[in-house]
Amino acid sequence: MLDHCSISHKGGVVLWSRSFTPAASHTAASSSSPVNSLVREALIEGRSSDGKYEKDGYAVKWTFVNDLELIFVVAYQRILQLTYVDELLLALKTLFIKLFQPFLATFVASLHVTSTTKLSSSGDPPFLWNFQKAFEGWDAVFDKLLRGLEDKAAQERRTRVVHAPRPALDVTPPSDDVDTVPAVSNADVQDEEQIARNVQALKNRLRGRGGQAGRRGRGRTDVGSGRESVPGSDSETPTSKRKARAKTQRKWGNEAPTESDMVSLDYSYDSASEGRQGTLDVSSLVDSASLGTRTQDGLYEVKDWEFLSQGEKNADDVIAEVLKKGGQEAKPASSSLGALGSIFARLTGSKVLTEEDLKPVLEAMKQHLMKKNVAKEISEKVCEDVGQSLVGKKVGGFQTTTSAVRQALANSITRILTPKTSTDLLLSIRTKLSTPVAASQQRQTYSITFVGVNGVGKSTNLSKVCFWLIQNGFRVLIAACDTFRSGAVEQLRVHVRNLGMLGVDGATNSKGRVELYERGYGKDAAGIAKEAISYARDNDFDVVLIDTAGRMQDNEPLMRALAKLVATNNPDKIIFVGEALVGNEAVDQLTKFDRALRDFSAASGGQERGIDGMLVTKWDTVDDKVGAALSMTYVTGQPIIFVGCGQTYTDLRQLRVANVVQAILSD
Repeated sequence: MLDHCSISHKGGVVLWSRSFTPAASHTAASSSSPVNSLVREALIEGRSSDGKYEKDGYAVKWTFVNDLELIFVVAYQRILQLTYVDELLLALKTLFIKLFQPFLATFVASLHVTSTTKLSSSGDPPFLWNFQKAFEGWDAVFDKLLRGLEDKAAQERRTRVVHAPRPALDVTPPSDDVDTVPAVSNADVQDEEQIARNVQALKNRLRGRGGQAGRRGRGRTDVGSGRESVPGSDSETPTSKRKARAKTQRKWGNEAPTESDMVSLDYSYDSASEGRQGTLDVSSLVDSASLGTRTQDGLYEVKDWEFLSQGEKNADDVIAEVLKKGGQEAKPASSSLGALGSIFARLTGSKVLTEEDLKPVLEAMKQHLMKKNVAKEISEKVCEDVGQSLVGKKVGGFQTTTSAVRQALANSITRILTPKTSTDLLLSIRTKLSTPVAASQQRQTYSITFVGVNGVGKSTNLSKVCFWLIQNGFRVLIAACDTFRSGAVEQLRVHVRNLGMLGVDGATNSKGRVELYERGYGKDAAGIAKEAISYARDNDFDVVLIDTAGRMQDNEPLMRALAKLVATNNPDKIIFVGEALVGNEAVDQLTKFDRALRDFSAASGGQERGIDGMLVTKWDTVDDKVGAALSMTYVTGQPIIFVGCGQTYTDLRQLRVANVVQAILSD
């Protein structure tokens, strides 16, 4: 049974709607209705290619009529398996357009006129449309259509329940002929013989173990009896009875180590730093060419990542140049977007674009996105979204087609990459630190948790973020919550030592601005993080950076442990650290990390928390193949806060949407 059905204009005007239950009617009138959530979280953000959206127990499906700018939406309980919804949407669209085409065309034209012209100076009130009168009789048509589809679905369910008759077995009476008596299969005889041999071999092995135990008690009196040398089965050989050679153990001296021996074996932090601090080249820790800039307010901002292979051209110029190649003679080695422009160049004349016209173009576009390292699933969805926005559009020549394609490409990718939350981390930190608290309460600290799979560079890029925070005047505490990987604590200890040697605001070093909080290995990470936050609060630290152990997204026990850390400490930001080299794997990693965090953190008694942003590492290794950014942002809807692009503490960059679009669409 349906809950809600509506027909509306893309501008937000609801032409017709129907709610089938009191609860659905109440929900449809609120801002949190499934239809409003669909518009905010799917249509506006360019995630409309799935054709299905789920929210608060509802499943929502929709379809478009682009030439009239209409949206047909159907909502129903997600637990129900309504097989006729797709057929209902198609029939709704066909019948509604067929019955009210003249009125709808006039209405859409009036909206465009109203938006482009000013009201007359006479002050005449605008014309009011009476949709109830215009669509009179539509309710009866809809009821008849819905009743017919529901009856058809019920009939199909009844036919599936009835089982097909079982075929009659061909039973023949027994025969007295000796030749017809079934003989024993040779395979059965061989199987029985093999089983007998295996049983005998097992008895021999058990008897041999008993004999060995007896010989250990009697010494060597039974050696040479021959019982051990006879193999018990075809697969058992005398060599299997030989004992494996024991591993040679390392020998230590009987005397206590001398003081010189202890010094040579001491690799702790203090002795190592005393011996090497004077010889460490501080200039190797930072790259002066990649240093950020200071604003007028004194804030240190990291550089923007720029795509330089196409010069200073912006995204629109790149798209236009690529599409114009379609007017030239096609080359055998032309790229996918070059072929895209060539195909569109043939779509001339005043006509309406159809799915058949766009099919080869969208296929070329999908191949191009996949070459840019966009996940296959995301490439298909983006192309479907672009196709939906172009079907039904009228083109009057190549220039009009170029403009339509440019607008569709730019709008789709830009909507996906544009963050729906603020990426200004400094503003978030300063806002929390400046929040007034009661005299009896301690000042709050800002905590950031870094999560991700193994080997992506969480600790290294955490230190880069720490350098950026130190340059902005914050005191930072790094919590070593990776208590599993060998060397994880020592790695952070080296980073803290290096960061303490780098100057800030004219000072020769940053000692006192960064510390490491660690409790060794094998401890509970959630408890260490809680202690670190409490320690930071007591010692006036501004920011706590929590380093966690890498884990695969399919490892449920480790994901539960990570969710426990999140639920216990409720960090202000959860940043997923991922590689720019991944393609399809990015979708799987982010989807499962986000879902596991949400499910397990809520089950642990805390509030539901998911990923708040991404930090993409090894960005300097992919050149223009930056499709991982598009895949990650599409999956979570969260922004990419930083990208790592080098080995020094200054190799951190911010992403601009225009630069990423330019790289993705470059030839």
